[in-house]
Amino acid sequence: MTETVSRTRRGRGGGGAARRAAHSAVRIETAKYISRNIPNFEVLNEEALEIIEANAETVLAEIGVNFVENPTALERWREAGADVEGERVRIPRGMARKLCSTAPSEFTQVARDPSKNVVIGGKNLVLAPVYGPPFVRDQAGGRRYATLDDFQKFVKLAYMSPWLHHSGGTVCEPTDVAVNKRHLDMLHAHMTLSSKPFMGSVTEPSRAQDSVDMCEILFGKEFVQNNTVMTSLINVNSPLTFDATMMGAMEVFAANNQASILSPFIVGGAMAPVSVAGTLTQVLAEVMAGVAYSQLIRAGAPVIFGTFVTSIDMNSGAPTFGTPEAAHITYGAGQLARRMGLPYRSGGGFCGSKLPDAQAGYESANSLNAALLAGVNFMLHACGWLEGGLVASFEKFVMDADQLGTLHKLAEGIAVDENAQAMGAIEEVGPGGHYLGCAHTQANFKSAFWRSTLLDYKPFETWEDEGARDTATLASARVKKLLDDYQQPQLDPGIAQGLTDFVSQKKASMPDSFI
Repeated sequence: MTETVSRTRRGRGGGGAARRAAHSAVRIETAKYISRNIPNFEVLNEEALEIIEANAETVLAEIGVNFVENPTALERWREAGADVEGERVRIPRGMARKLCSTAPSEFTQVARDPSKNVVIGGKNLVLAPVYGPPFVRDQAGGRRYATLDDFQKFVKLAYMSPWLHHSGGTVCEPTDVAVNKRHLDMLHAHMTLSSKPFMGSVTEPSRAQDSVDMCEILFGKEFVQNNTVMTSLINVNSPLTFDATMMGAMEVFAANNQASILSPFIVGGAMAPVSVAGTLTQVLAEVMAGVAYSQLIRAGAPVIFGTFVTSIDMNSGAPTFGTPEAAHITYGAGQLARRMGLPYRSGGGFCGSKLPDAQAGYESANSLNAALLAGVNFMLHACGWLEGGLVASFEKFVMDADQLGTLHKLAEGIAVDENAQAMGAIEEVGPGGHYLGCAHTQANFKSAFWRSTLLDYKPFETWEDEGARDTATLASARVKKLLDDYQQPQLDPGIAQGLTDFVSQKKASMPDSFI
């Protein structure tokens, strides 16, 4: 689908002026979310899946999970029939899975531009940018603390990317804004600078409620209660611990029919066992407990089976990315999610590199391709991730976003219709010829191959004459072009003013806090 926004205001010059305006227009194209026509890659056989599922039930029933500083949650579990001792909740076998069964297998997240709605679940894959880094990096300024201006630029870049379906959430932390107020500016940016779907705030239950309130201004109160307009990240404090902050945010979202990604945050060897099967057991136990709790709040509330898993370098203690073990867990968790009938979140452009270099490329490619084949439905961190998630890189953002186009192409599978069989072309060219000028090539060359809008395929001499630019330099130039070409999507003036007033009033109601 496309949006066309003219840079030139049409006058009364008739057709000539209209044609000139069309030629100077900025075309903002967004591909529809991916619908896979390729099979999922499954690494676990039936016996292995049954072992992991049985072990997860044992963990919940005999070891239990902690709901910390949340007496309301403990009371809910007690009333549901769980064994509650202090902050430890032991869930009888079968109870969590039965509660999870009321969560939808797929749902639509509505965007303020309905043509950008996304369906999360099934064979679909929705791509969203990096989430959470306190630092940013670009070629001009190097590594530095992120600001609100940086955040707004990332939202604009995500809006301009043809391969990103989602605006994301905390694309970077605007550290120049007070902690207790920055969620208001971030939401305001997502709502006004983009028309793609977005995520809500989870750093305090009150901030989750602010997210709902702002959505009610944007979409209407009744509409929000009957439709999902936010998908937000709820991390489990692994191992087996649910803190009051994240659970409090999920309580707000579930009560208001908004989606939560229930996602264990695991560094293998530190927060989970070093073995793949052991980690998958813990992931499944944590997800079942969290999803089940969301259904205690509101049966039918949308929720996503999430997993964020990396291994650890046993020499330095640093997290590692793009590793075989992480891929195995990503594949296996996808199988477990499908058996539960839940949408699945995992994957991303993960890397541990400090720069958008070869290490970043290798690790990110391994992570992205594994997520595609694992059957992921919602991919956070799809572009921009650097330095183990500490940094949001402008250059890597557009490098990754460009490569997301390959995921779209791979997911299409292989066509075998009459045109794809190309028998007429083979007959026309015959032995010893070439296909460059044949009718089939002429009819299909524009769409036959995926084409990068970033990478350089020119001959050496041309590349050298143009300055011998490396990929990071090309990416820096593309960041500038996208931001120069950005056109803010239209928003009803009354709604825009309502959002501005809400943010101003909320900020004025409390002193700044940087804690």
